[in-house]
Amino acid sequence: MRLFQLCALLILPWLAACSGGESNKDPVAEAKFQNEKRIGDEAVTEKQERDAEFMVTAASSSMTNLEISQIAQRKATSPDVKYLAQMIVGEHGNMQADLKSLAQKKSIVLPTNLGENQAKIVGELTALNGAGFDRKYLDLLEDIHKNSVDEFDDLSEDAYDGDIRAFAAKYLPTLKKHREAAEQAADKLPK
Repeated sequence: MRLFQLCALLILPWLAACSGGESNKDPVAEAKFQNEKRIGDEAVTEKQERDAEFMVTAASSSMTNLEISQIAQRKATSPDVKYLAQMIVGEHGNMQADLKSLAQKKSIVLPTNLGENQAKIVGELTALNGAGFDRKYLDLLEDIHKNSVDEFDDLSEDAYDGDIRAFAAKYLPTLKKHREAAEQAADKLPK
C-alpha cells in the first residue's frame, strides 16, 4: 500500500502537467492541496503538515525571488541593484535546488510555477522602468525576505523533520543577508 501511495505521488505532478484542464489551477494552491491530501491519507501529525506548508511557501518565495531578480539583472538602472539581483539569482538558485531535492526525499509536492499572486507581482514589476523599477524591486525583496526570514527562523527551531530544520537553519543567514542588502541598496537610491 505504501509503495502504491509513493508511486501515485510521483505520477501526480506528471499527470497534472499533461492534462489541459488543470492548467488554470494555481500551482501554489495545488501543491498545498496535494500535500494536505497525502498528509490526511497518511494520518501524520500537525507539525508534519506545517513542515510541508513551509516547503511550499519557501519554494514559492524562492521562485518569486529568482524571477524578479532575473528581470532586475536586465532592467535595473542602479549598479547596486544589478549586483544584488545577480547575487540573489545565484544564491536562490542553489537554495531552490536543495529545496527540490529535499522535497523529493520527503515526498512533498512543490509548486512548479508561480502562483497567481506571485505572477501578478512579477507582471506589475515588469511594467516599470528606471528608478521606479529599482525602487519597486527592492520593496518587493524586502517584503518577501522579511516573511521568509520569519518562517525560516521559526522552522529552523520548530520543524518536526530534522532535515527540514537543518535546511531552514542553513539558509536563514542567506535570507537575512539578502534582506539587509536590499535595505542598504534602497537607502542609496534617490528619494
